[in-house]
Amino acid sequence: MINDYFKMFLIKSKKASTNQLYTKWGEELKENKVLTEYPRPQLKRDSYIPLNGLWNYAITKERKLPNHYDGRILVPFSPESALSGVERQVMPKDYLWYERRIRVKEIKADSRLILHFGAVDQYARVFVNRKKAGSHMGGYLPFSLDITDLLVKGKNEILVMVRDSSDTSYHSRGKQKLLRGGMFYTAQSGIWQSVWMEWVPDYYIENIRITPLYEESMVQLEITMNNQKEGPEVPVWIQVTDQERLILSNEDSGNKLLIPMPDFIPWSPENPHLYGLTVGVGEDRVESYFAMRKVEVKKDEKGVPRIFLNGKVYFHNGVLDQGYWPDGLYTAPSDEAMIYDILTMKKLGFNMLRKHIKVEPLRWYYHCDRLGMLVWQDMVNGGTSYNMLFLGYLPNFFPRVAERIKDNWYPFFSRRNEKGRQEWKEDLSGTIEHLYNSPSIVVWVPFNEGWGQFDSEEAVRLIKTMDNTRLIDQASGWFDQKGGDFKSIHNYFRKLHIVTEKRAVVLSEFAGFACPATGHMFSKNIYGYKIYRKREDLEKAVFKLYKKEMPALIEMGLSAAVFTQLSDVEEEINGLMTYDRKVLKVKKIPKL
Repeated sequence: MINDYFKMFLIKSKKASTNQLYTKWGEELKENKVLTEYPRPQLKRDSYIPLNGLWNYAITKERKLPNHYDGRILVPFSPESALSGVERQVMPKDYLWYERRIRVKEIKADSRLILHFGAVDQYARVFVNRKKAGSHMGGYLPFSLDITDLLVKGKNEILVMVRDSSDTSYHSRGKQKLLRGGMFYTAQSGIWQSVWMEWVPDYYIENIRITPLYEESMVQLEITMNNQKEGPEVPVWIQVTDQERLILSNEDSGNKLLIPMPDFIPWSPENPHLYGLTVGVGEDRVESYFAMRKVEVKKDEKGVPRIFLNGKVYFHNGVLDQGYWPDGLYTAPSDEAMIYDILTMKKLGFNMLRKHIKVEPLRWYYHCDRLGMLVWQDMVNGGTSYNMLFLGYLPNFFPRVAERIKDNWYPFFSRRNEKGRQEWKEDLSGTIEHLYNSPSIVVWVPFNEGWGQFDSEEAVRLIKTMDNTRLIDQASGWFDQKGGDFKSIHNYFRKLHIVTEKRAVVLSEFAGFACPATGHMFSKNIYGYKIYRKREDLEKAVFKLYKKEMPALIEMGLSAAVFTQLSDVEEEINGLMTYDRKVLKVKKIPKL
């Protein structure tokens, strides 16, 4: 307990020295219009009941239900964020409670009411009318509960209890740190993605899995229902549209179907062509979409391994995207805010975002799909407290030594706990399954800079069993185990140089050019790898990088480059935009 009090004192001391920034979307936010769009465009129904908005909340030291609530919290913003209206750090020994009343006019026969949570950090237990509806562990993946049998006509109470150990345990946590600073950011807790409900038939579609078979000009559709229906097979109705033009309408049966796609239009960042898909089984109907694209690594005409998109060499010109917001932390203040980030990077000339050790709401991926932005998706790192001397300094100053270290030395990578390793594998599988239908995602990145890394060869095998349509960056940065599709390099301190090998060579992090912007700074403390005091000096450095150095590296065999980073985040001010997204530090980047 003393340790918690001391940590809270340090947290408050750090917060006192910071400047609360707001985005324009946060400034315009209205309590009754919070992220109102349907949260899951890849599996959409008409029966949508949003539950974002004001809930009662309490933070207690005891597990028992609080006698009174501390106030109101704006869901889905975490209590640590400014937009939540709470701005209070939840500690590992705390219990965070949410309460909301809903009204049910009637409980329909042969129908079920499903309660959906986009993400709750970290452990959640849900009650309906004081009876347990279910629980979920993991702060980055969605979960759904059938609450029909717990409902009564009229008023009903939804109660959510949350615990979050943050960086004090082995659970997946990303860049969250209770004592934030440098490249680690404010820890956040609780509900941070949309909450909603929907009525479904008694026999309903639980999931669909869409796989483009590019060479065969077909799409494979796999349908998962909520249970095995007895009796004869229920017909499956499928409709495919192209820009609202009907191109296929068919009735079939079974849970694994092939859809012919002759003369299809390939998806690319330059032409992000999506096809609409409607699937009906019994009384249930869902809407989705898909794209036809193929990504692979093979040799070009000079024998150099390159990334190919749709049969052609395609350079991935990317930006590292942390997905943090000054007013919402993990949660973007609006749909428009997410769109702004993507479009701004696209206008600068980038065609790829590396989503850095965070899983975004599904709407973010939908916008990448429809706007045309490739995505490299990191898995969220876990493990106990990191030895930064081993994980940070050693690889930077003695890279050849780091490359010889095997990642089954669990203590060196903070992975002693077997339960923690197993939990990460489950998170890996859950992330792939959750994001599988987003065509913009072309690369899975299981590990970053050795943070919680272990048995990466096994991780690659697991990913390939689940998804053989995408590429794998096995160990981004260092502690390369010679597997996956890339030789993946992080370089912030040395002259940029590459040597080709049998895998494609990618510069998965570089630059880190920091530039302070007066009036848009989170803290007086600044973190970056090279400091530019004037914006014109920053622009000159970035221009030189992309005009002179990058073309030479591409000629040598470089297949992708990830600039650090999209925006400033707290003390880390190496963004192309300020943390509040109000200043674009670099106006133009030479075309590659």
